[in-house]
Amino acid sequence: MKKLLLVLAIVAMASFLFVGCIPGGTTPDPDPDPDPAVPGDCPTVSVTSQVAVAGKNYIKAGTQTITVTFAVPTAPVSVYVGAALKDNPDGVPTLAEEVVLYTADGGLTYTGTVLFDGDCDEAYIYVLTCDTCAPCKYPYTVDGLPPTAQVEICIAECDCEGCELSFTSIVTDPECLDPTECEDDCSGFASWSIDIYDEHPFDECCDVPCALPIAYDSGVCPIDFTTACLGTSDKAETLYVVLTLVDNVGNSTKKLATIVFTPDTCDQIALTNWPADTCVDTADFILCEDAEPLT
Repeated sequence: MKKLLLVLAIVAMASFLFVGCIPGGTTPDPDPDPDPAVPGDCPTVSVTSQVAVAGKNYIKAGTQTITVTFAVPTAPVSVYVGAALKDNPDGVPTLAEEVVLYTADGGLTYTGTVLFDGDCDEAYIYVLTCDTCAPCKYPYTVDGLPPTAQVEICIAECDCEGCELSFTSIVTDPECLDPTECEDDCSGFASWSIDIYDEHPFDECCDVPCALPIAYDSGVCPIDFTTACLGTSDKAETLYVVLTLVDNVGNSTKKLATIVFTPDTCDQIALTNWPADTCVDTADFILCEDAEPLT
């Protein structure tokens, strides 16, 4: 009996030694030098102008920088940009554009620039880490469309003297099931600003105003801005209005118009487009019913 117990004790001791579970023992160390070229999970990909709207990634049209970040140094790495074509649904389309990549940290991060083109076109960024791997795919939509809005301008007498101007966005298509006051057909409308000048704000500097506004406001849709009292003489006043619209990826457009009114009556207003030149987009203003039409 004593011999049997001694044999069982020796067997148990050997079993503990085999699995390394004796108190005070250690488990084997992991591989101290893993192969850095073996890809792990898909990397993180970001683009300079990328924004997420309603669960979709939008990129502003134009030349942008792509940054690919791995958890561990990885090589080789190839990045392509292009639509999901039927010729290779599980790989990289043959017409996809390869991005020239640079790394300065041994393969943790890669950067490259590429021209994103399109109005509201869906495509993919493809990342490959070996010739036989399936690519990591990142969907995005290129937004090259500027936002729009139609704005009604009204004029009213002030309590003391002068006139106040009001700017209000209106529904552009009342027959639509979901009419909107400010529109962007891709990433969505972001903000507006209105600057009013008593002298022409642009010369050869074009996009940079060369005068200070006498009134201004900004916000999100809807557009709703009423100025303080403007004009105190009985002579006609000429004002220059610059309406700037911006979408979620940063596309912007300017709507410009000249307003002429008589401060002593505030019942006549003339609205004209600025002459077409490189500084001006097509105006999209309308006047109140009792005002003069756009000319």
